[in-house]
Amino acid sequence: MKDKLFDRLVKRGTLVVSIGEREQSRYGSGEPVAHVHLKDRRVIARLLSDPEMAFGEAYVDGDWWPGRGGLAKVFELYFANAEHIGGSRLMSLARRALRGLTEVNGKLRSARNVAHHYDIDNDLFQRFLDPEMQYSCAYWSHRDMTLDDAQLAKLDHIARKLTLSPGDKVLDIGCGWGGMALYLARHYDVEVVGLTLSDDQYGHAVKRAEALGLSHRVTFAKQDYRDHRGAYDAIVSVGMFEHVGRPQYQTFFDQVSRLLKPDGRSLIHTIGRNGPPPADSRTWIQKHIFPGGYIPSLSEISPCVETSGLVLADLEVWRRHYAETLKAWNTRFQAQRELFSQRLGERFCRMWEFYLLGCEAVFRYGDLIVFHVQVSHTNEAVPVTRDYLYKQYATHPPELTSISARTLDSVG
Repeated sequence: MKDKLFDRLVKRGTLVVSIGEREQSRYGSGEPVAHVHLKDRRVIARLLSDPEMAFGEAYVDGDWWPGRGGLAKVFELYFANAEHIGGSRLMSLARRALRGLTEVNGKLRSARNVAHHYDIDNDLFQRFLDPEMQYSCAYWSHRDMTLDDAQLAKLDHIARKLTLSPGDKVLDIGCGWGGMALYLARHYDVEVVGLTLSDDQYGHAVKRAEALGLSHRVTFAKQDYRDHRGAYDAIVSVGMFEHVGRPQYQTFFDQVSRLLKPDGRSLIHTIGRNGPPPADSRTWIQKHIFPGGYIPSLSEISPCVETSGLVLADLEVWRRHYAETLKAWNTRFQAQRELFSQRLGERFCRMWEFYLLGCEAVFRYGDLIVFHVQVSHTNEAVPVTRDYLYKQYATHPPELTSISARTLDSVG
């Protein structure tokens, strides 16, 4: 049974498997080489039952662990053989039958899904994110950038796409801990409303706005985007569309259309799929990390934009940027791993390192990318060339992060 499983899975590279303390076997040949230790032979039966889901769940349970090369090398081998790895037809059909249910994110379900991931522990996020608390793909415009620099570059790049003028009213859908909203108010002299469903994010954002003296220009609300009313010159949404769910895509773009002024601009920053929609959307990440989440392909987004009455003003694709972001996050997470294990448990740490390294691998070797979908009501809402995005900008003023997310607890 063991040989049948691994022979079927390993067509490229080499897998070295140890069972218990003695038995060791090699499968395949060449690079990459990954080492896996199984707790006992019963783990093989578990992996055979549903390889894709059990692969992560057995790791979190401590039923297997990586050897030389670590978990990153296991994922490299995994994606080198991705076309050979999959569950049984019966399991695939069962997941497909549940797909519509898991992606119908009504208001109550959306709030629960957000709490599942974002209301874990603010200190956890503060310790591995950048000072602006950007929990989305950074923009690595130069090879030698730090994570903090790359996240500021992301904020810069998105702000330019919004073509803001002093006094503009801006809506940030899914504002997180408030970093984008505060950045725009501080550097573009605009008024911003930020929406979140997370208690922890809302409390942190409000506190930071007060500490920065921006409460008169930035308002945060715990509100579902579907309930919001207003008229805005610009709408931005970073890393939130992944949580909308396919049945709500049309609702989302219809709402953006209603809230955006006739000459307004909107930028949707979302993880995307560089390929057709999958037949099976139920994944380990969806089950354990981001319930209700779904990664869209362009073919699933564009019809909703067209039907909403909006026009596609520009589309930019970021490749490999998220792989570098996740690598940086995991480096910081591992530096604090002992503390996280004490506070949240070893099982939690295994789940998060599997999540961070697994996501890095799929962005590096798989089909995930980041879309920048720029929409408006008219073709004249944004410049006709991209020159405006790449003009030399002044360096960030030194006070940019003088009151950072990490020092917020000591303020006031």
